[in-house]
Parts: sequence; structure tokens; C-alpha cells
Amino acid sequence: ELARLKLAKCIRESRLSRNMTQAAMARKVDMPQSVIARLESGMHSVSVDTLNRVAHALGKQIELA
Repeated sequence: ELARLKLAKCIRESRLSRNMTQAAMARKVDMPQSVIARLESGMHSVSVDTLNRVAHALGKQIELA
């Protein structure tokens, strides 16, 4: 759970640093804004596909260890 919360915070901060709203992010990744909100809350699990799409939109890559 702690890792999920840390990831959620990182995603939110990355989005905000790009002056992007949740709605703008959702359009960019072709998902409902509610998915972005749930992802950023850190209270829900997320698929690798969703995480990859969001990371790509933020100019990031996922590394699985």
C-alpha cells in the first residue's frame, strides 16, 4: 500500500509540474478523468497497461524490478 501511495504522489506531482489538469491527462491517454483521479488517490490498484500509458504521457518509463 505504501508503494501505491508513493506512486500516486509521483504521478500527481509529475502531472502538476507540466501544468496539466486531470482532464487534460485523461484526454491524452484516452481514459476517463475518473481513472486518473482514482490512480492519483493511491487507493486503487492499477493495471500495468494503464500505468504505462500514464507514464508515457508524462514522458516517463516504467521499470519493473
